[in-house]
Amino acid sequence: MAILIDDPQWPAHGRLWAHLVSDTDLDELHAFAAAAGIPSRAFDLDHYDVPDERHADLVAAGAEHVGGKELVRRLRASGLRITARERRDARR
Repeated sequence: MAILIDDPQWPAHGRLWAHLVSDTDLDELHAFAAAAGIPSRAFDLDHYDVPDERHADLVAAGAEHVGGKELVRRLRASGLRITARERRDARR
């Protein structure tokens, strides 16, 4: 079981963002996010969007830093990955 975080490279709202995921369980992810003070509004169906300034403290709190491709590979392997189509459908 691991919480994973990729590089903050996704631009939005004037800053860069990283993704925080679990490789096994959404309950584990939600518990980690809550303990780290990440608001629930940052959750996007299979990951949390976290601003670049939080990256180092999330790694210090136990998140494993991985590259973006590795994060997606492990998220898919976990069965937790939400596809772009599923994401669009969920927002309707």
